[in-house]
Amino acid sequence: MNHSKLKTLLVLHVLLMVYSVSGIFSKLASQQDFFSWQFVACYAAILGLLGLYAIGWQQIIKRLPLTTAFANRAVAVVWGIIWGVVFFGETVTVGKIAGAALVICGVALFAKADGEDARGKGELVDG
Repeated sequence: MNHSKLKTLLVLHVLLMVYSVSGIFSKLASQQDFFSWQFVACYAAILGLLGLYAIGWQQIIKRLPLTTAFANRAVAVVWGIIWGVVFFGETVTVGKIAGAALVICGVALFAKADGEDARGKGELVDG
């Protein structure tokens, strides 16, 4: 995998982490009185994060194949599990661990297949 693609994937994963933070604010908003200042602040944060994500996503899909970008979006589920534990004291169950492992394995398998496909087409690939 070349350096530029690796850097883009790293930025994508940071962007997915930012995207997943909107879920924290969504859950916090659900705990507030409707249209209270806390509720409005949480939704403003959600809109800001999703706006940042939308702009970043457009830049990512300029640089990566859409299939690669979408395959990596599943990692947001893993972030959701992490945020649930860190911010809301949720329990990590065997099912959640298995689900997260499946997501990570799926992304890794897709990345491996994508790399082999690129080699088959004669694209410059490191590794």
